[in-house]
Amino acid sequence: MTYRIAVLPGDGIGPEVVAEGVKVLQAVAAPADLKYEFVYYDLGGERYRRTGETLPDSVVGELKQFAAIYLGAIGHPEVKPGILEKGILLRLRFELDQYINLRPVVLYPGVETPLKNKGPEDINFVVVRENTEGLYAGAGGFLRYNTPDEVAIQESINTRRGVDRCLKFAFELARKRNHKKKLTLVAKTNVLTYASDLWFRAFEAMAPQYPEVTTDYAHVDATCMWMVKNPEWFDVLVTDNMFGDIITDLGAIVQGGLGLAAGGNLNPEGVSMFEPIGGSAPKYTGTQKANPLAAIAAAQMLLEHLGETKAAAAVEEGIKAVCAKHLKSMAAGRMGYTTSQVGDLVAQYAVAAFESKP
Repeated sequence: MTYRIAVLPGDGIGPEVVAEGVKVLQAVAAPADLKYEFVYYDLGGERYRRTGETLPDSVVGELKQFAAIYLGAIGHPEVKPGILEKGILLRLRFELDQYINLRPVVLYPGVETPLKNKGPEDINFVVVRENTEGLYAGAGGFLRYNTPDEVAIQESINTRRGVDRCLKFAFELARKRNHKKKLTLVAKTNVLTYASDLWFRAFEAMAPQYPEVTTDYAHVDATCMWMVKNPEWFDVLVTDNMFGDIITDLGAIVQGGLGLAAGGNLNPEGVSMFEPIGGSAPKYTGTQKANPLAAIAAAQMLLEHLGETKAAAAVEEGIKAVCAKHLKSMAAGRMGYTTSQVGDLVAQYAVAAFESKP
């Protein structure tokens, strides 16, 4: 099998960490009998500064033809915040209808969490975030702009179709994940009585189709509290775009930091995109200090999405081994290894893990 994969290294540390993800993908390719065709795209801050372009229409059309997209980072210190994020990231999610943002929150052995008396057996859940609606849909505007009487309106758009397809993905994941088979809806029904009410009614209506899944509800503020106090309560969480954005950053620190946090922007019927969560970290650009494990974990998610489950499991075993046996810290510059050396270690352990299992 040959997979065509679009690679968007992007800004800052993006090219460095993506290189390690590609290295690991190539390492497991031979024993897994896989082949890739990587096609690189120059999208990001430097291109925007040179040409004024963010995401050309022609590139959008090309990206629809790939098996998957592998993204490094978007964000440039000399480009106004919002231009690249909206022009590239959000546009890709909307144009490719990547309506699920999937964020595993897993604490690996050897990784420190700031949560007292919690270990890998306590922190192992997944957040399913609706990815194309809500407050990020871009509805709203200004009245009397830049005057003392200015009014700014940001509207949250929630459709029953959009909510239902997100909930269906979450129920299916809870059913097949082979964990607690528990799905928690995160909303704010006591205050956001329109959007959250839609989510709650749709959730209740779908639940009888999945009798093997235990359902639960939590306000988003309570969820933040319980993620810190009792993360072991959670299995799969499903929520809207804004709440998902917030609680997944909390999840990142719970699992040991942004250096380990990876995510997928999924269109189960189309083209999906996988990325590390930590951003471009401009101060570490070119220093070989960045932790590439999140980018490698994103590559592992990409393999899983393509159905290459054995190769994906081997990559995850490689990440676990490096965390448990080698790294002094997950923080950039304190790992005890360079970015490239960490990639080399994961590649070695991943190949060994693949070859040791029937």
